[in-house]
Amino acid sequence: MASPPPPDDALSDDGLERLFASLNQASAIVAAVSGGPDSTALMHLLARWTAAGARPPVHVATIDHGLRPEAAAEAASVGREAAALGLPHRILAWTGDKPRAGIQEAAREARYRLLVDHARQVGASHLVTAHTRDDQAETVLMRLARGSGLAGLAGMRRETDRPGIRHVRPLLDWPKTSLVDLCRAHGWRFVEDPSNADEIYARVRWRRLMPRLAAEGLDAERLARFAGRAAQAEEALGLKAREALDRAGPVLEDGSLSFEAGILAREPFAIAVRVLEQALVGAGLESSRLDRLEACTERLRDAVRAGESLSLTIAGALVRLDRTGRASIGPEPPRRRGR
Repeated sequence: MASPPPPDDALSDDGLERLFASLNQASAIVAAVSGGPDSTALMHLLARWTAAGARPPVHVATIDHGLRPEAAAEAASVGREAAALGLPHRILAWTGDKPRAGIQEAAREARYRLLVDHARQVGASHLVTAHTRDDQAETVLMRLARGSGLAGLAGMRRETDRPGIRHVRPLLDWPKTSLVDLCRAHGWRFVEDPSNADEIYARVRWRRLMPRLAAEGLDAERLARFAGRAAQAEEALGLKAREALDRAGPVLEDGSLSFEAGILAREPFAIAVRVLEQALVGAGLESSRLDRLEACTERLRDAVRAGESLSLTIAGALVRLDRTGRASIGPEPPRRRGR
Protein backbone atom coordinates (compact mmCIF):
# COMPACT_ATOMS: atom_id res chain seq x y z
CA MET A 1 0.00 0.00 0.00
CA ALA A 2 1.48 3.31 -1.10
CA SER A 3 1.38 6.40 1.04
CA PRO A 4 -0.27 9.49 -0.43
CA PRO A 5 2.19 12.04 -1.79
CA PRO A 6 2.60 15.44 -0.16
CA PRO A 7 -0.03 17.95 -1.40
CA ASP A 8 2.46 19.82 -3.57
CA ASP A 9 3.60 16.62 -5.27
CA ALA A 10 0.00 15.48 -5.73
CA LEU A 11 -0.63 18.58 -7.86
CA SER A 12 2.52 18.23 -9.94
CA ASP A 13 2.35 16.72 -13.42
CA ASP A 14 4.28 13.66 -12.23
CA GLY A 15 2.12 13.27 -9.13
CA LEU A 16 -1.09 13.49 -11.13
CA GLU A 17 0.23 11.05 -13.70
CA ARG A 18 1.01 8.48 -11.02
CA LEU A 19 -2.38 8.99 -9.42
CA PHE A 20 -4.38 8.56 -12.62
CA ALA A 21 -2.06 6.34 -14.67
CA SER A 22 -4.68 3.58 -15.02
CA LEU A 23 -7.09 6.05 -16.68
CA ASN A 24 -4.90 6.97 -19.63
CA GLN A 25 -6.41 4.31 -21.90
CA ALA A 26 -10.02 5.15 -21.04
CA SER A 27 -12.37 6.16 -23.84
CA ALA A 28 -13.93 8.62 -21.38
CA ILE A 29 -14.30 8.88 -17.61
CA VAL A 30 -17.31 9.46 -15.37
CA ALA A 31 -16.35 10.99 -12.01
CA ALA A 32 -18.90 10.57 -9.22
CA VAL A 33 -18.89 13.83 -7.24
CA SER A 34 -21.26 14.40 -4.34
CA GLY A 35 -19.84 17.76 -3.32
CA GLY A 36 -18.14 16.50 -0.16
CA PRO A 37 -14.43 17.13 0.38
CA ASP A 38 -13.28 13.73 -0.93
CA SER A 39 -15.06 13.88 -4.27
CA THR A 40 -14.49 17.63 -4.63
CA ALA A 41 -10.75 17.04 -4.35
CA LEU A 42 -11.03 14.21 -6.88
CA MET A 43 -12.80 16.51 -9.35
CA HIS A 44 -10.17 19.23 -9.06
CA LEU A 45 -7.31 16.73 -9.34
CA LEU A 46 -8.88 15.22 -12.45
CA ALA A 47 -9.36 18.69 -13.95
CA ARG A 48 -5.66 19.47 -13.44
CA TRP A 49 -4.70 16.10 -14.86
CA THR A 50 -6.74 16.62 -18.03
CA ALA A 51 -5.27 20.10 -18.46
CA ALA A 52 -1.71 18.70 -18.39
CA GLY A 53 -1.96 16.93 -21.74
CA ALA A 54 -4.07 14.85 -24.10
CA ARG A 55 -6.35 12.97 -21.73
CA PRO A 56 -9.66 11.12 -21.98
CA PRO A 57 -12.66 13.41 -21.48
CA VAL A 58 -14.03 13.58 -17.92
CA HIS A 59 -17.78 13.78 -17.23
CA VAL A 60 -18.87 14.73 -13.71
CA ALA A 61 -22.03 13.13 -12.32
CA THR A 62 -23.85 13.82 -9.06
CA ILE A 63 -26.51 11.53 -7.63
CA ASP A 64 -29.58 13.12 -6.07
CA HIS A 65 -31.04 10.30 -3.99
CA GLY A 66 -34.11 12.36 -3.20
CA LEU A 67 -33.67 11.67 0.51
CA ARG A 68 -32.82 15.19 1.70
CA PRO A 69 -34.34 18.49 0.55
CA GLU A 70 -30.87 20.09 0.43
CA ALA A 71 -29.53 17.49 -2.01
CA ALA A 72 -30.82 19.22 -5.16
CA ALA A 73 -29.08 22.50 -4.27
CA GLU A 74 -25.86 20.64 -3.41
CA ALA A 75 -25.94 18.85 -6.76
CA ALA A 76 -26.46 22.15 -8.55
CA SER A 77 -23.48 23.57 -6.66
CA VAL A 78 -21.30 20.73 -7.93
CA GLY A 79 -22.51 21.57 -11.42
CA ARG A 80 -21.33 25.16 -11.06
CA GLU A 81 -17.92 24.06 -9.78
CA ALA A 82 -17.59 21.56 -12.63
CA ALA A 83 -18.52 24.22 -15.19
CA ALA A 84 -15.87 26.55 -13.78
CA LEU A 85 -13.35 23.76 -14.39
CA GLY A 86 -14.61 23.19 -17.92
CA LEU A 87 -16.09 19.78 -17.12
CA PRO A 88 -19.57 18.66 -18.24
CA HIS A 89 -21.90 17.81 -15.39
CA ARG A 90 -25.06 15.78 -15.02
CA ILE A 91 -27.42 15.31 -12.08
CA LEU A 92 -28.73 11.74 -11.88
CA ALA A 93 -31.90 11.39 -9.82
CA TRP A 94 -32.97 8.28 -7.96
CA THR A 95 -36.71 8.33 -8.48
CA GLY A 96 -39.52 6.04 -7.40
CA ASP A 97 -40.43 4.52 -4.07
CA LYS A 98 -37.71 4.18 -1.45
CA PRO A 99 -37.51 1.19 0.91
CA ARG A 100 -38.16 1.74 4.59
CA ALA A 101 -35.45 -0.72 5.63
CA GLY A 102 -31.94 -1.10 4.24
CA ILE A 103 -32.01 2.37 2.73
CA GLN A 104 -28.22 2.75 2.53
CA GLU A 105 -27.75 -0.52 0.65
CA ALA A 106 -30.63 0.34 -1.70
CA ALA A 107 -29.17 3.82 -2.26
CA ARG A 108 -25.76 2.30 -3.03
CA GLU A 109 -27.26 -0.07 -5.61
CA ALA A 110 -29.25 2.75 -7.19
CA ARG A 111 -26.17 5.00 -7.23
CA TYR A 112 -24.03 2.55 -9.15
CA ARG A 113 -26.85 1.62 -11.50
CA LEU A 114 -27.33 5.28 -12.41
CA LEU A 115 -23.58 5.90 -12.75
CA VAL A 116 -22.99 2.84 -14.95
CA ASP A 117 -25.96 3.73 -17.15
CA HIS A 118 -24.66 7.28 -17.51
CA ALA A 119 -21.17 6.00 -18.35
CA ARG A 120 -22.64 3.94 -21.17
CA GLN A 121 -24.61 6.92 -22.45
CA VAL A 122 -21.52 9.15 -22.72
CA GLY A 123 -19.29 6.41 -24.09
CA ALA A 124 -17.14 6.15 -20.96
CA SER A 125 -15.17 3.01 -20.18
CA HIS A 126 -14.20 4.05 -16.63
CA LEU A 127 -15.97 5.24 -13.50
CA VAL A 128 -13.97 6.89 -10.70
CA THR A 129 -15.08 7.41 -7.12
CA ALA A 130 -13.34 9.15 -4.20
CA HIS A 131 -13.23 6.32 -1.66
CA THR A 132 -10.46 6.91 0.89
CA ARG A 133 -8.38 4.93 3.35
CA ASP A 134 -10.94 5.83 6.03
CA ASP A 135 -13.75 4.37 3.90
CA GLN A 136 -11.68 1.21 3.45
CA ALA A 137 -11.12 0.85 7.21
CA GLU A 138 -14.83 1.28 7.95
CA THR A 139 -15.72 -1.26 5.27
CA VAL A 140 -13.35 -3.84 6.76
CA LEU A 141 -14.78 -3.37 10.26
CA MET A 142 -18.37 -3.62 9.03
CA ARG A 143 -17.63 -6.80 7.09
CA LEU A 144 -15.73 -8.29 10.01
CA ALA A 145 -18.79 -7.70 12.20
CA ARG A 146 -20.97 -9.47 9.61
CA GLY A 147 -18.72 -12.53 9.63
CA SER A 148 -17.19 -12.05 6.18
CA GLY A 149 -14.46 -14.33 4.88
CA LEU A 150 -11.17 -13.25 3.32
CA ALA A 151 -12.83 -11.93 0.17
CA GLY A 152 -14.95 -9.54 2.22
CA LEU A 153 -12.13 -8.57 4.56
CA ALA A 154 -10.05 -7.58 1.52
CA GLY A 155 -12.33 -4.53 1.46
CA MET A 156 -12.77 -2.43 -1.62
CA ARG A 157 -10.52 -3.16 -4.57
CA ARG A 158 -8.60 -0.37 -6.25
CA GLU A 159 -10.14 -1.47 -9.54
CA THR A 160 -13.23 -3.59 -10.08
CA ASP A 161 -15.44 -4.44 -13.03
CA ARG A 162 -19.03 -3.38 -13.22
CA PRO A 163 -21.13 -4.44 -16.24
CA GLY A 164 -18.96 -3.16 -19.10
CA ILE A 165 -17.38 -0.40 -16.97
CA ARG A 166 -14.08 -0.32 -15.06
CA HIS A 167 -14.54 1.16 -11.57
CA VAL A 168 -11.37 2.84 -10.26
CA ARG A 169 -10.72 4.22 -6.76
CA PRO A 170 -7.52 6.26 -7.18
CA LEU A 171 -7.66 7.82 -3.68
CA LEU A 172 -7.97 4.57 -1.74
CA ASP A 173 -4.58 5.09 -0.03
CA TRP A 174 -5.39 8.67 0.99
CA PRO A 175 -6.66 9.59 4.47
CA LYS A 176 -9.69 11.83 4.39
CA THR A 177 -7.85 14.54 6.35
CA SER A 178 -5.37 14.98 3.48
CA LEU A 179 -8.20 15.65 1.05
CA VAL A 180 -9.93 18.09 3.41
CA ASP A 181 -6.62 19.92 3.87
CA LEU A 182 -6.11 20.00 0.11
CA CYS A 183 -9.55 21.55 -0.43
CA ARG A 184 -9.01 24.17 2.24
CA ALA A 185 -5.50 25.02 1.10
CA HIS A 186 -6.70 25.72 -2.45
CA GLY A 187 -10.12 27.16 -1.68
CA TRP A 188 -12.04 24.29 -3.27
CA ARG A 189 -15.54 24.66 -1.89
CA PHE A 190 -17.26 21.55 -0.53
CA VAL A 191 -20.38 20.67 1.43
CA GLU A 192 -20.93 18.47 4.49
CA ASP A 193 -23.70 15.89 4.23
CA PRO A 194 -25.53 15.80 7.61
CA SER A 195 -26.36 12.12 7.06
CA ASN A 196 -22.64 11.44 7.57
CA ALA A 197 -23.20 12.24 11.26
CA ASP A 198 -26.51 10.38 11.66
CA GLU A 199 -25.99 7.33 13.89
CA ILE A 200 -29.02 5.62 12.42
CA TYR A 201 -26.52 4.38 9.82
CA ALA A 202 -24.10 1.59 10.76
CA ARG A 203 -21.19 3.17 8.90
CA VAL A 204 -21.52 6.33 10.98
CA ARG A 205 -21.53 4.32 14.20
CA TRP A 206 -18.35 2.53 13.14
CA ARG A 207 -16.81 5.88 12.19
CA ARG A 208 -17.46 7.14 15.71
CA LEU A 209 -15.57 4.13 17.10
CA MET A 210 -12.49 4.71 14.96
CA PRO A 211 -10.69 7.15 17.34
CA ARG A 212 -10.99 4.66 20.21
CA LEU A 213 -9.69 1.82 18.05
CA ALA A 214 -6.86 4.01 16.79
CA ALA A 215 -5.87 4.76 20.38
CA GLU A 216 -5.31 1.02 20.80
CA GLY A 217 -3.24 0.84 17.62
CA LEU A 218 -6.00 -0.26 15.23
CA ASP A 219 -6.09 2.84 13.04
CA ALA A 220 -7.26 3.26 9.45
CA GLU A 221 -3.78 2.71 8.04
CA ARG A 222 -3.39 -0.66 9.76
CA LEU A 223 -6.88 -1.76 8.81
CA ALA A 224 -6.20 -0.82 5.20
CA ARG A 225 -2.90 -2.72 5.31
CA PHE A 226 -4.77 -5.75 6.67
CA ALA A 227 -7.25 -5.46 3.79
CA GLY A 228 -4.37 -5.48 1.32
CA ARG A 229 -2.92 -8.64 2.86
CA ALA A 230 -6.33 -10.30 2.90
CA ALA A 231 -6.67 -9.48 -0.81
CA GLN A 232 -3.30 -11.10 -1.53
CA ALA A 233 -4.27 -14.23 0.43
CA GLU A 234 -7.64 -14.42 -1.33
CA GLU A 235 -5.97 -14.11 -4.72
CA ALA A 236 -3.55 -16.94 -3.87
CA LEU A 237 -6.35 -19.21 -2.64
CA GLY A 238 -8.39 -18.42 -5.73
CA LEU A 239 -5.51 -19.41 -8.01
CA LYS A 240 -4.99 -22.68 -6.13
CA ALA A 241 -8.71 -23.41 -6.37
CA ARG A 242 -8.62 -22.79 -10.13
CA GLU A 243 -5.73 -25.23 -10.48
CA ALA A 244 -7.62 -27.81 -8.39
CA LEU A 245 -10.78 -27.46 -10.48
CA ASP A 246 -8.76 -27.82 -13.67
CA ARG A 247 -7.28 -31.08 -12.33
CA ALA A 248 -10.80 -32.32 -11.63
CA GLY A 249 -11.54 -32.46 -15.38
CA PRO A 250 -14.44 -29.99 -15.62
CA VAL A 251 -16.84 -30.55 -18.53
CA LEU A 252 -19.47 -27.96 -19.48
CA GLU A 253 -22.39 -29.50 -21.37
CA ASP A 254 -26.00 -28.37 -21.81
CA GLY A 255 -25.65 -25.64 -19.21
CA SER A 256 -24.25 -27.93 -16.52
CA LEU A 257 -20.68 -28.22 -15.29
CA SER A 258 -19.45 -31.61 -14.09
CA PHE A 259 -16.16 -32.47 -12.42
CA GLU A 260 -14.48 -35.20 -10.36
CA ALA A 261 -15.74 -34.45 -6.85
CA GLY A 262 -12.90 -36.18 -5.03
CA ILE A 263 -11.01 -32.91 -5.34
CA LEU A 264 -13.36 -31.44 -2.73
CA ALA A 265 -12.32 -34.06 -0.18
CA ARG A 266 -8.61 -34.05 -0.99
CA GLU A 267 -8.02 -30.31 -0.91
CA PRO A 268 -7.96 -28.18 2.27
CA PHE A 269 -11.42 -26.89 3.16
CA ALA A 270 -10.64 -23.28 2.16
CA ILE A 271 -9.65 -24.47 -1.32
CA ALA A 272 -12.66 -26.79 -1.62
CA VAL A 273 -15.08 -23.95 -0.85
CA ARG A 274 -13.53 -21.87 -3.62
CA VAL A 275 -13.61 -24.82 -6.04
CA LEU A 276 -17.37 -25.07 -5.49
CA GLU A 277 -17.77 -21.32 -5.91
CA GLN A 278 -15.78 -21.32 -9.15
CA ALA A 279 -17.76 -24.29 -10.43
CA LEU A 280 -20.99 -22.36 -9.83
CA VAL A 281 -19.66 -19.39 -11.77
CA GLY A 282 -18.28 -21.71 -14.48
CA ALA A 283 -21.78 -23.10 -14.97
CA GLY A 284 -23.03 -19.56 -15.57
CA LEU A 285 -24.72 -19.37 -12.17
CA GLU A 286 -24.37 -16.90 -9.34
CA SER A 287 -22.20 -17.48 -6.32
CA SER A 288 -23.73 -17.71 -2.87
CA ARG A 289 -23.16 -16.45 0.64
CA LEU A 290 -20.06 -17.83 2.31
CA ASP A 291 -21.92 -19.70 5.05
CA ARG A 292 -24.04 -21.51 2.46
CA LEU A 293 -21.01 -22.36 0.35
CA GLU A 294 -19.27 -23.76 3.41
CA ALA A 295 -22.28 -25.85 4.44
CA CYS A 296 -22.70 -27.21 0.92
CA THR A 297 -18.99 -28.02 0.64
CA GLU A 298 -19.02 -29.86 3.98
CA ARG A 299 -21.95 -32.05 2.90
CA LEU A 300 -20.29 -32.85 -0.43
CA ARG A 301 -16.99 -33.75 1.26
CA ASP A 302 -18.78 -36.08 3.69
CA ALA A 303 -20.70 -37.77 0.86
CA VAL A 304 -17.57 -38.19 -1.26
CA ARG A 305 -15.70 -39.83 1.62
CA ALA A 306 -18.66 -42.13 2.32
CA GLY A 307 -19.07 -43.06 -1.35
CA GLU A 308 -22.68 -41.83 -1.29
CA SER A 309 -24.78 -39.95 -3.80
CA LEU A 310 -26.19 -36.56 -2.88
CA SER A 311 -28.50 -33.93 -4.31
CA LEU A 312 -28.85 -30.41 -2.91
CA THR A 313 -29.58 -26.86 -4.02
CA ILE A 314 -27.66 -23.65 -3.53
CA ALA A 315 -28.09 -20.17 -5.03
CA GLY A 316 -30.59 -21.37 -7.62
CA ALA A 317 -28.33 -24.27 -8.63
CA LEU A 318 -28.88 -28.00 -8.38
CA VAL A 319 -25.75 -29.86 -7.23
CA ARG A 320 -25.68 -33.61 -7.79
CA LEU A 321 -23.08 -36.12 -6.68
CA ASP A 322 -23.35 -39.63 -8.15
CA ARG A 323 -21.87 -42.84 -6.78
CA THR A 324 -19.04 -42.72 -9.30
CA GLY A 325 -17.77 -39.62 -7.52
CA ARG A 326 -18.67 -37.13 -10.22
CA ALA A 327 -20.41 -33.86 -9.29
CA SER A 328 -22.59 -31.82 -11.65
CA ILE A 329 -23.88 -28.28 -11.20
CA GLY A 330 -26.69 -26.78 -13.26
CA PRO A 331 -29.74 -24.55 -12.94
CA GLU A 332 -32.30 -25.67 -10.41
CA PRO A 333 -35.48 -26.88 -12.21
CA PRO A 334 -38.67 -24.88 -11.67
CA ARG A 335 -40.45 -25.87 -8.51
CA ARG A 336 -43.95 -27.28 -8.77
CA ARG A 337 -46.63 -25.30 -7.04
CA GLY A 338 -48.81 -27.16 -4.56
CA ARG A 339 -52.52 -27.28 -4.88
